[in-house]
Amino acid sequence: MGALSITRLDRYVFRQLLGALLLVTLGLVALIWLTQSLRFVELVVNRGLSFVVFLKLTGLLIPGFISIILPITTFVVVQFLYQRLSMDRELTVMRAAGLSPLAMARPALAVALVAMAGHYALNLWLVPASATAFRAYQWEIRNHIAAFLLQEGVFTTVSDDLVVYVRAKQTDGTLRGIMVDDARDRSQRATILAETGRLMDGANGPRVLLENGTRQVIDQRTGQLNVLSFKENWVDLAAPTRTTGARLRDPAEMSIAGLLNPPEGVVMARDIPKWRVEAHRRLSAPLTTLSFTMVALVAVLGGAFRRHGGLLRPFLGICAVVALVATGLALDSLAVRMPDLIPVLWLRAALPALACAVFLFGPVMLDNRAAAPAR
Repeated sequence: MGALSITRLDRYVFRQLLGALLLVTLGLVALIWLTQSLRFVELVVNRGLSFVVFLKLTGLLIPGFISIILPITTFVVVQFLYQRLSMDRELTVMRAAGLSPLAMARPALAVALVAMAGHYALNLWLVPASATAFRAYQWEIRNHIAAFLLQEGVFTTVSDDLVVYVRAKQTDGTLRGIMVDDARDRSQRATILAETGRLMDGANGPRVLLENGTRQVIDQRTGQLNVLSFKENWVDLAAPTRTTGARLRDPAEMSIAGLLNPPEGVVMARDIPKWRVEAHRRLSAPLTTLSFTMVALVAVLGGAFRRHGGLLRPFLGICAVVALVATGLALDSLAVRMPDLIPVLWLRAALPALACAVFLFGPVMLDNRAAAPAR
């Protein structure tokens, strides 16, 4: 009967923890997504990007957000729920029923293991895949956005140095009444006027074929206006620095194998330590989920028992997690310059969980061993 009641209790607390974890994580992700997506709103408001493309582009950032906040949300949910159980006297009833700290901590540890498994799935598969898709999509938009941004009667800022005006667009794609202000060559800023034109795909991005127009350039030495009439003239709308179709890879896009053994020509020698630190960070970071959970459990279940609970230990638990997060950020930066510190990344992720387990469960296990021969 006791085992059955414990199982029911485990399920009761586990369901509350898991539901709260999902809600808190989704809420924080939505908030972070909202703040981070503001930097892409300009593409919708000023560049004519469709809302569907905006959602697809910013949605690819969500796995990275979840990966960052999952250990913290797990800590918050475990500490909050167990603190609520303490304030409602439910922990008091559990202790009076003879449950050990390990028995009371079982649901939280189960949720922590589920969150840790999800964190590994994110770090090893979903985050690199979404980062690759995001950067490829962003690259495509930046290189081909002008093909659908040109609007009738609007001065379209294609880049900081290129502005295009189109008086009218016909259904067959023909542009009429075109003006181009091209300042990409600082020594020969040009104003181009053309009667008609047509957008086409080029090797480096979109380009426009201008017909029956003039190209006006002011000579920097004499100040004289030079006017050149033309029948046809090409103007590239892509940035001039993007002369190849290649796209540089970011460490966030690479697999663990690619980070530990970068392919030749993909990364410079000076960046190899950064890539290896990223690999170890991905592998060790999910362990912090278990460590932060153990810190929360120690803050609520550890120390002298108080019938009405207390706020000092939970506050110290929050301070400990903040210190661990700050230490992790500092170690990530230091390990890039000092590769010998890479093992410390693993210690920072796993050692708090071991220390908290010894503190919380060690005395009970020693008492059980001492009582065993007497039985």
